Amino acid sequence: MSISAIGRNIGESATLKLNEIASILRAKGEPVIHLGGGEPKSKPPVDALVAAGGMLQSGEIRYTPPDGIPALKKAIIRYTEDFYGRLAAPENVMASGGAKQSLMCILQAILNPQEECIFPAPYWVSYPDMVRLCGAIPVPVLPEDGTFHPRLQDIERVVTSYTKAVIINSPNNPSGIMYSEEFIAEIVDFCEKRGLYLIMDDIYHRLVFGDKKPINCWKFAKQTGEDSKLIIINGVSKQYAMTGFRIGWAVANKELIHVATNIQSHQTSGPSALLQHAATAAISGVQCAVESLRVTLENNCRVMVQELRGFDGVHITPPDGTFYSFPDFSYYGKDSVALSKFLLDKVRVVVVPGAEFGMEGYLRLSTCGTVKDITEGIERMKWALDPNAPNELYIGERKLVRDWA
Repeated sequence: MSISAIGRNIGESATLKLNEIASILRAKGEPVIHLGGGEPKSKPPVDALVAAGGMLQSGEIRYTPPDGIPALKKAIIRYTEDFYGRLAAPENVMASGGAKQSLMCILQAILNPQEECIFPAPYWVSYPDMVRLCGAIPVPVLPEDGTFHPRLQDIERVVTSYTKAVIINSPNNPSGIMYSEEFIAEIVDFCEKRGLYLIMDDIYHRLVFGDKKPINCWKFAKQTGEDSKLIIINGVSKQYAMTGFRIGWAVANKELIHVATNIQSHQTSGPSALLQHAATAAISGVQCAVESLRVTLENNCRVMVQELRGFDGVHITPPDGTFYSFPDFSYYGKDSVALSKFLLDKVRVVVVPGAEFGMEGYLRLSTCGTVKDITEGIERMKWALDPNAPNELYIGERKLVRDWA
């Protein structure tokens, strides 16, 4: 069979595959604890559900413009003004079937084959393959100081004449680390001076902990007109717990949005009318659901860090936000894929191997579940990995017996 070069070089999404495995095991009655997912348990805002229900009742669910319905674009414009201090026009906005599609269309609009796109490691699992889908070259950058915080010099050392764009995701998936305001200011200035596109993946920007506040990248921009190469990617999946609604957006200069919209129009046409109305209601409605989710995640994160610190050999950098922690498990094995498979096979705990995020020896653990999921999941992991643990462990009425060294 003849398969394209791009098709041969694209792997399946590791996180979506793990979700599938967890669902299959649960359907078989297995006592699975899913610490690998990026999907909050809380319900979407009531405003979103009411809007979707009302539209279903009307039966008027038709095709939409390829860049989004006017009501949603108006809500995104208001959101952009509130959080970025930038007054965008409708022509600066494209709504998509999820933030992932917004990002994919933007990448296809700006990247030529063999051009390079830079992003700090650890990085979201899809960045490399999304860049490859454009025929371009992904360039992950590991901070030389051994932390999760990139420095401008880390980016500078890999920039070449082929570099076209930089992607920054802060707060970061998978580490939960929020990059400093100083770094954001530096990278905005650097990309403007070099003429590079800067894509800010801000999907978690309101889900930050303690006294931290979302960082406004536009505050540091000198090019604020239609010559700007600064791009904002966001959506309703994370902050509004609307993962299945699949509505995201991009805000950028009018020419780029026009080209990205043309691409999207041939990919999928416009996003679902039903889901756009729900997203509009969420963005425009009462925002208490976002704060409620943020508080829940902060509490869950506190429990996760506390449990991991009681785990011999594990090193954890406390997250600043998001749904995740990214502890170093290399004490128990350098091969994170093998380690995650071992934990799933032996104690039915789903985690995501760090290799998928560009850092071997780490595991991504999600705080999206309940406190009980977190504490019991880590208890099972300790039992599986600690050679001095008791020979038996009970999960409900099921007895597990250690049959490994």
